[in-house]
Amino acid sequence: MKTTFYTATTLDGFIADEHDSLEWLFVQPQDEGGAMNYDDFIKDVGAMAMGATTYQWLVDHLATSGEKWMYEIPCWVFTHRDLEPIGEGITFTSAPVPEVHAAMTEAAGGKDVWMVGGGDLAAQFAEHGLLDELVLSIAPVTLGAGRPLFPRPWNLELKEFDRNGAFLCARYAVSGPR
Repeated sequence: MKTTFYTATTLDGFIADEHDSLEWLFVQPQDEGGAMNYDDFIKDVGAMAMGATTYQWLVDHLATSGEKWMYEIPCWVFTHRDLEPIGEGITFTSAPVPEVHAAMTEAAGGKDVWMVGGGDLAAQFAEHGLLDELVLSIAPVTLGAGRPLFPRPWNLELKEFDRNGAFLCARYAVSGPR
């Protein structure tokens, strides 16, 4: 069992632009069955966590697209806001990361935990020694500003890399603070 921050990022290290938009991501060609693809990743995931901004982006996106909540695994949303659940298995929390991670690990039943986003929450998991790896799809785009991938000085160890369409895909072990 491991905890993974699996996400896409721009070449200059942003996961969303300054308006929390992911438009830069959806125009990039990608092979759905290619290297480090989502379907292969998610089949081993038993629980997930995200921050309130990521959750709100999903709420807005699903309202616009007409799609339903797509996850059947338990999801913890770290927030201090009053938010409404848009699907089953969503828990809102402001509890400490280690406490929530323990509950997530138990709920995952031996499967992996997915740290969905954002970058600051992923860094909080790392600061508590609860983030094992980053799996990144790096798009050939720069934004110049936005939501940073990982807003803390941290050492990572490159374990694997490949190409998937326009993306450079890389798996990093989380080594420790720099």
